[in-house]
Amino acid sequence: MGGLTFAVGARKESFIKWTPRDSGIDLAAEAVRLRWAATHLRVPLVIDHGADDEGSWMVTSGIPGENAVSDRWQADPAMAVTGIGQGLRAMHDALPVESCPFSWSAENRIADAHMRAAADRLEPSQWHPVHQPLGVSRALELLADTPSIDKLVVCHGDACAPNTLLTDDGACSGHVDLGALGVADRWADLAVATWSAEWNYGPGWEGLLLDAYGIARDDRRIRYYRLLWDLGP
Repeated sequence: MGGLTFAVGARKESFIKWTPRDSGIDLAAEAVRLRWAATHLRVPLVIDHGADDEGSWMVTSGIPGENAVSDRWQADPAMAVTGIGQGLRAMHDALPVESCPFSWSAENRIADAHMRAAADRLEPSQWHPVHQPLGVSRALELLADTPSIDKLVVCHGDACAPNTLLTDDGACSGHVDLGALGVADRWADLAVATWSAEWNYGPGWEGLLLDAYGIARDDRRIRYYRLLWDLGP
């Protein structure tokens, strides 16, 4: 998600994120979310943001830590996955649902998927191989059967391993790429975080991440929210 964004001129003190005009990525919306989250959690502080005819940009402060999929952490996946799980739990515990003005609910995301399907903008060939055989109609049908809410939290919205920063001792030092942050069932994040552990470190790390978070595996919610993720923008 958000693969068209990239950083230029990054240095220790600040970080510049830029995205093309037609990317569909709203950095202004991310700036608003970062400013809200920063009152409760360590995230990059927004210094400035803007847009021109070619694209949009945002300047943020740097935060301590190293990307959880750097060479350092690829060599120690157990510690990295533990830090990711603990960091995600700390984020969910720290951000207040009651005062969060943003939503990442299944209902809103399903409505968006239907709009993009009507515009012929859902392409199963771009989905994970496990979902491709479903086709658009069947995938939307499955998404209509939304699991009951386990627990509402303020979700990261893109809880993939690269969006967690870790200190040298493996502790989570902060989160980045919060453009989709909003209230949703915690499994909307957990399904993607565990999936990302497999993508980035290989099979067998999902259980450790869930243990570090402090929750038992829920296969139905994992399947559901992974499908919803695949149909996302």
